[in-house]
Amino acid sequence: MDITNLLWFVLIGFVAGWIATRLMRKSSIGLIGNIIVGILGAVIGGYIFDFLRISVNGLIGSLVTAIVGAIVLLYLIRLAKKI
Repeated sequence: MDITNLLWFVLIGFVAGWIATRLMRKSSIGLIGNIIVGILGAVIGGYIFDFLRISVNGLIGSLVTAIVGAIVLLYLIRLAKKI
């Protein structure tokens, strides 16, 4: 992975984490928190889309996948806090 791909990965992670926290009405978790949620969301979203046999391509597809995964991650965290 070259530096350009790494920067895109982090940028998509940040944007996905930021959008997901806004959609879930979660208080701000900061820059690093958004990046972590977005990157973990990309992994989770990838598994979800693969399981559902949904294929996405390009920058927008990667962003949508990461957002869906980040929302699922934040929802699971919210459920875990209730226990």
